[in-house]
Amino acid sequence: MNTGIIFSHDYFMNQAIKEAQTAFEKNEVPIGALIVFNNKIIARAHNLVETLNDPTAHAEMQAITSATNYIGGKYLNNCILYVTVEPCPMCAAACFWAQTGTLVYGASDEKRGFTTISERLLHPKTLIVKGILENEAAALIIEFFKQKRK
Repeated sequence: MNTGIIFSHDYFMNQAIKEAQTAFEKNEVPIGALIVFNNKIIARAHNLVETLNDPTAHAEMQAITSATNYIGGKYLNNCILYVTVEPCPMCAAACFWAQTGTLVYGASDEKRGFTTISERLLHPKTLIVKGILENEAAALIIEFFKQKRK
């Protein structure tokens, strides 16, 4: 059902933060992602690296797989990927191959984010929006690693 309501980047990022919180509760690095198509969430995911014992089970990878299954095709050029933290180079490359239309992320990752290498890891037509609810997204990561280092 289409309610006619147009949701904001903040709304969708808050939904991604809820996914990150779920990851936090599972003792996973708290990163959440979701994919939106026509103002509708078609995929929700969070990190499952520890749960699946799989270094590729990042939130973005899980969301891309779910969204492409939902759409029935491998391209997400009409979709928006929301992720709480800047994607790593692996996830950015996956966005390239999926031709993700727009990437929206919260907190930057100065150590492992794709921009430490090059924004060219994304598809040339991918739009980038960064810093949406940055403090809220970063707070989960900071708290997670603070607890790990006790």
